Amino acid sequence: MFIDFEGIDGSGKTTLSNLLASRLKRLGYKVAHAREGGELQSPTARRIRDLTRDARLLEMGSRAEFFLNLARDAQQLEEVIAPALKRGDVCITDRYLYSQLALTGGGRGLKEEQLLPSCELASQGLWPDLVILVDVDPDLARLRKRLGKVQSGKVNDADSRKGLVGAGLAVRVREAFLAQARKDPSRWIILENNDQPLRVLEQRLVDAVVARLEGREQPVQRLVPAPTPPPPGVASVDDVEERFFHAVDALEAREPQLAAWLLNGIPGLASHQRRLAYAERLPGLVARSLNGLDDDTAWTLRDVLSASVPADVAEGLGFVTSPRSHALRQRLYAQAPEAVLEGLKRQDSPEAWALRERGMKDGHLSAVLLGLAGVDTEESWVVREAGMQRKLYSEVARSLGGLDSERAEALREALIPHDRLAVLKSTTGLETPVAVGLREQLEKGALKLVLRSLTGVDTPRAWEMRERGAALTKEALDSVDGMDCPRAWKLRASAARRWPATVVSSMKGLPLVAETRALLDRILEEQAGKMPVLRNAYAVVAQARVMEGAQRPARSVVETAGVDAGRQEA
Repeated sequence: MFIDFEGIDGSGKTTLSNLLASRLKRLGYKVAHAREGGELQSPTARRIRDLTRDARLLEMGSRAEFFLNLARDAQQLEEVIAPALKRGDVCITDRYLYSQLALTGGGRGLKEEQLLPSCELASQGLWPDLVILVDVDPDLARLRKRLGKVQSGKVNDADSRKGLVGAGLAVRVREAFLAQARKDPSRWIILENNDQPLRVLEQRLVDAVVARLEGREQPVQRLVPAPTPPPPGVASVDDVEERFFHAVDALEAREPQLAAWLLNGIPGLASHQRRLAYAERLPGLVARSLNGLDDDTAWTLRDVLSASVPADVAEGLGFVTSPRSHALRQRLYAQAPEAVLEGLKRQDSPEAWALRERGMKDGHLSAVLLGLAGVDTEESWVVREAGMQRKLYSEVARSLGGLDSERAEALREALIPHDRLAVLKSTTGLETPVAVGLREQLEKGALKLVLRSLTGVDTPRAWEMRERGAALTKEALDSVDGMDCPRAWKLRASAARRWPATVVSSMKGLPLVAETRALLDRILEEQAGKMPVLRNAYAVVAQARVMEGAQRPARSVVETAGVDAGRQEA
């Protein structure tokens, strides 16, 4: 029997396919997994995959990518799948030709009928007996992927070519998978992986597959476990706190790491109470979740966690620049020098330069450069020159982040042949000639980075690019974070149904005035059960409370401390 798993990146198909393989082996079946442990079993297929993921190859066209992906699947078929089926094994794959139809047809926009003959040729007539579509909310999948990178230490890894297109690609690919499943319901089972423990999904999957293997008739079905019900009533700004923490507590029982990660940067007593409960089990994630917080409880937690997870504590400082942060960075340097040095962005204090000088002497030039973004002093240019001499082009480019000067622009020009994506990232918030030129050049191949580089830019050219991009991907809304102008509100309103979680997050930092509340209430009512929407909405509300508290007289702040004890200092 040939079983294929499909789904968007971050859906959980790799984990579930490997769990199924292990369970079937324990039940006595001979099983071959063509991507055991997450790695393609054909060395040739692995090399082809590396080529299609290479972010330097932005000019690769959709057809070229399609044929390379077909070559990868054809090689897996010839080298792994066909021999396993010939031996009589149950053969499991993690992606097959359906993925190429979904990516190139649904995702890239080519016509499926033009792609099918090539897929038939690559398949040699061999298609799966059963396809498991692991379906998930794309926003939730993205959160899980981000968490996975944090846990594996790959948070700073570069995006793949596919990732550079933007989060909208996953939405279109998911829609294409669902369309394929509807066309061939006897072959496909849809397994929803949104809000149930992995062990429950695994058992439902094993039951369905074993029934097929034993020839027992089963109705075609969506394997949809019952979700945890939200609190009664209509979701709104007024009850978003209760709903968010209700959802977090339900999530903690099945995905504790994700529950801790969702608290990232959120102030307040309720958030801190949960961090304290998670701290012993998940110290690294708790430390990172303190990102940017500058209240007493956050500092107490950092002090407690600094001995066990120093690098995570350093990462969780964010842009905090208080005297306490300088002292903590000094203490953490010996255990986590690179994390400390990279966290010095926008800092030109004597304390920051003392750490940089120490880092230079200790051989951490790359980390020093990464922590120079936003710093435009003679000392910083000496360090950049040293980076150029060492050919650390990407790090030098990233050190130019936010700098709008002739000197910075000239260096960007020199760096474009070496790492144009890093140069593009350095233009975030700027409208310089280099920024404009790179955006026009890379809009098709790296739309995500192009749109994010527009953050805060308020020019006709930027708005035209956002409005084009909003039809394709959510990063168009990322670029209006904190903006309070008519075109920003118009874009939010028009994109609220397509990119609800991102529209909500773009309001962080804005006061809870009538316009903010109205849009938040609308999205919460429409998307009440979606965790990414709840999380972002509560982050907006919690931040607005901090801003309001900072503007009140001291006595009022004390009186409200029981409600918002975790507020940030002004």
